[in-house]
Amino acid sequence: MLSGSRGTLIRMAVLALLWGSGFLWIKLALEGGLAPLHITVIRCALGALVLLVLARSARQSLPRDRRTWGHLVVAAFFCNALPFFLFSVGEQTVDSGVAGVLNATTPLWSLVIGIALGTERGFRPLHLTGLLLGFAGILLIFAPWHQAGLTGEGALALVAAAVSYAVAFAYMARHLIGRGTAPLALSAAQLLMATGLTVPVLPAVGTASNADAGAPTLTAWIAIVVLGIFGTGITFHLNSRLIADEGPTAAATVGYLLPVVSVVLGALVLGEQLGIRVIAGMTVVLLGVGLTRGRQQTGNLYPERGVRPGQVRSRCPGTASARGTGVGRIRVGSRVVRGGRVRTGR
Repeated sequence: MLSGSRGTLIRMAVLALLWGSGFLWIKLALEGGLAPLHITVIRCALGALVLLVLARSARQSLPRDRRTWGHLVVAAFFCNALPFFLFSVGEQTVDSGVAGVLNATTPLWSLVIGIALGTERGFRPLHLTGLLLGFAGILLIFAPWHQAGLTGEGALALVAAAVSYAVAFAYMARHLIGRGTAPLALSAAQLLMATGLTVPVLPAVGTASNADAGAPTLTAWIAIVVLGIFGTGITFHLNSRLIADEGPTAAATVGYLLPVVSVVLGALVLGEQLGIRVIAGMTVVLLGVGLTRGRQQTGNLYPERGVRPGQVRSRCPGTASARGTGVGRIRVGSRVVRGGRVRTGR
């Protein structure tokens, strides 16, 4: 059994690979003939199935009160159904590597929402610098002044997906996190709700796939199964375990690796070529995101309402789910993490 820093690095690498490869699987599913809505529905359903099995094995029950399910409708829409669909729409015309980079802008939008709502606490000049750098990086990637710049509907859909995540995190932090529901069960319920929101829309597209691609290929079906099981369901479980076993810093580091993984996989598997401008923009975006995090030692890459240094809030399924218990420790289910060790407690 792996231990120490070597084991931590391997677990982080595996999680980053599974999580960051999601953009590759979306692109392969699209090129194989699946439509964006099909990808969204299947991904939500498979992810929900995985989390239900994990929740049952952990003896966690789904929420039973109507109020929680009502909040889950909103969370599932903005955190799963809408962004999953928008990412699939965006990757019809934008490379998977660029999609991963634009996804990394979510913390910037979260900060903007926090400032607009007056819920962002401890905003410092360093954070403002990071925010300006991050959006400068986005502008550099889009390059509207350049003939080869990203100004189409696909790129805008990807940015809208990142904004949707940010809206979801703010809502979930206020209405769902720390309400007594076990994290795995809550995430399973959220993906179940996302599946329920997207399935009724299927008749609008019927059984037809992408018109230009013909019938879905075997590669497309393999890609969507891997995306749903590993890129959505398993990643949630692995990230939660990483926070519990290694602490919040390791989990946050994985978040910064995702766009790098998406770019590398897009280049190696799909032959995508990113120009110097896009690479420079990605670097500036990641630098800006890092500065907006300041000295906040959280296990969550994305800032949310009311999160103080040392606290961790939930991200969407496929990400971490934990509740802050004070500086230097976090609570995952009934376990309290101090210094990377797990102790049981109430």
